[in-house]
Amino acid sequence: MKVLITGVVLLWAAGLAGQNGPQKGGQEIQFWAAGGHSVAGGTSDTVVFNAGLRYGWILTGLHGPGILRGQFEYAVEAVPVFLVFQPANTAYGVGWDPLVLKWNFEHRGRIVPYFELGGGVLFTNHTVPPDTSSVNFTPQAALGIHRLGTKLNWSVDARYLHISDAGLSSFNPGINNLEVRVGIGWFKHP
Repeated sequence: MKVLITGVVLLWAAGLAGQNGPQKGGQEIQFWAAGGHSVAGGTSDTVVFNAGLRYGWILTGLHGPGILRGQFEYAVEAVPVFLVFQPANTAYGVGWDPLVLKWNFEHRGRIVPYFELGGGVLFTNHTVPPDTSSVNFTPQAALGIHRLGTKLNWSVDARYLHISDAGLSSFNPGINNLEVRVGIGWFKHP
């Protein structure tokens, strides 16, 4: 009886850990919001707030040595809320990130660390930064963690976001932004 109970508990624990984390062939769905302030190297005194939806595909099983072991994920993001508070005005915009490359490190209990690189395009009702362009590109990098729950997962990351028109206008100072992103979502399994 003791062996049976131990076996059931071990199967339940293994199933719980595997059920919520990323798995090859699965998908990630997440709603998120982020905000931050400009940092050195571009336009100053600018605050950014954005929120959106992510859909990702876990493309590989676990690969790599030691602490680098993880899984590769490709995702896209729709960003229907993008506010840029700049000294001249507040610009409202929408964005689309068609390229998000994410490495989900092997989970440690209920924690899944990740590293991410991405990029997309941002369309705003005012020029961002002022006197440049209302069409900008948004390369970004992030380092964060997922906290796996029984049904939903939480994530938090530190994100570097660069907003620039990539030379569409002759004056192109760009905005370098450091923000914190918080998300809630789940991993669907194959």
